[in-house]
Amino acid sequence: MNKVLLIIVSTVIGITVGIGSMFIFNEYFIPRPIQKEMVEVEVKKPLFYRNPMNPEITSPMPAKDHMGMEYIPVYSNANTSDSAPTGSVSIDPVTVQNMGVRTAIAKISELSHDIKTIGHVTYDEQRITRLHPKTEGWIEKLFISKTGDAVKKGTMLLSLYSPQLVSSQQEYLLALSSLETLKNSPFDDIRIGAEQMVRTSRERLELLDVPEHQLHDLEHSGKIKKGLHIHSPFNGIVMNIGAREGQHVTPQTELYMLADLSKVWVFADVYESELPWVNVGDNVEMTLTGIPNKVFKGKLSYIYPYAEAKTRTIKVRLEFANPGLLLKPDMFADVIIKTQQQSNLVSVPSEAIVRSGERDQVFVVREQGKFEPRDVEIGLTSNDLTQILKGVSSGEEIVTSSQFLIDSESKLRESTAKMLEAITEDKTTTNHEGH
Repeated sequence: MNKVLLIIVSTVIGITVGIGSMFIFNEYFIPRPIQKEMVEVEVKKPLFYRNPMNPEITSPMPAKDHMGMEYIPVYSNANTSDSAPTGSVSIDPVTVQNMGVRTAIAKISELSHDIKTIGHVTYDEQRITRLHPKTEGWIEKLFISKTGDAVKKGTMLLSLYSPQLVSSQQEYLLALSSLETLKNSPFDDIRIGAEQMVRTSRERLELLDVPEHQLHDLEHSGKIKKGLHIHSPFNGIVMNIGAREGQHVTPQTELYMLADLSKVWVFADVYESELPWVNVGDNVEMTLTGIPNKVFKGKLSYIYPYAEAKTRTIKVRLEFANPGLLLKPDMFADVIIKTQQQSNLVSVPSEAIVRSGERDQVFVVREQGKFEPRDVEIGLTSNDLTQILKGVSSGEEIVTSSQFLIDSESKLRESTAKMLEAITEDKTTTNHEGH
């Protein structure tokens, strides 16, 4: 009996210890189940959807293009930064390196530019004389009868017979005779009238271009000169003879065209893009095939105020001394205009400028991988450098290569920003109207 009782007690104790051990194990050694926390995730709603192939095409709801490509959602904070200017671009430095982006520093520099063009030698218009008679008559004698002849100032060119000149000489001789008779008259009015007649008749001859030596001979000899002598007014070349011996001439007849070739003009054409460089007073050098191994030096004297319709160039006038008369009208020449050097200009490499037709832009490096589009005003261009009048300061870093890729991304972001701005304004207007 005692043995059975002992077995029962041992069994109960074993069961109790087992249950207690199981409870302790479950309580302290088996981890409790992890409870999932409910986290509310804010689902952002796209403002609109953009065509992946044409960013200008948008849709207020999900859509696909004609190729089956899904439109890209655009959110209110997509690729924008409050501190960065509109159109700024951020690119991973590794991508920047793979794109081959190069930069340069805007700096203060001096620009100079020599303009090479073709010149055309012609007469100095201020050194051309066209001789016409002051009265009609007949050519008695041509003393200079060939074009191209050189004449000096005072050289006798021709003798002209004119009835008006003969009668004017007769009047002058009569006035001289009357003055000689009346010079001792006791009546002042008569004496003064005779003197006035002499002055008037002499002035008439002078107005008809009677030379001084013929007037002197007329006064001392008292004999009328049948032929009026016409003389050269300066040293020059006979370019044209308009009458021959025995020919009847009138004041409309050009007797001679004379040109002084000691100085000549040269006309040259300058392209519109080079016009900002050109100034009156610029030094000019000229060479001609027909005059080898000689450089002529002159000045730019005038810039014509109009452009040539066909060539879209502007004509400039150059002046050259012509010692030995080597330069001949209608010769062609190679011309170099030495323009004035421009100093203290902010300049960048010309390749850095993105020209869109409406505006000129450069991309300024704000920091590593971040590029800002900047509108600029450009000035002179020379030797692959372009002057920046406004928009960039000396010392700023400018993108000089691959900027067209950056420009595409910049325009995409700029257009997106404008769309977002428009949508925001619409929502604000709607909210105000709702209240």
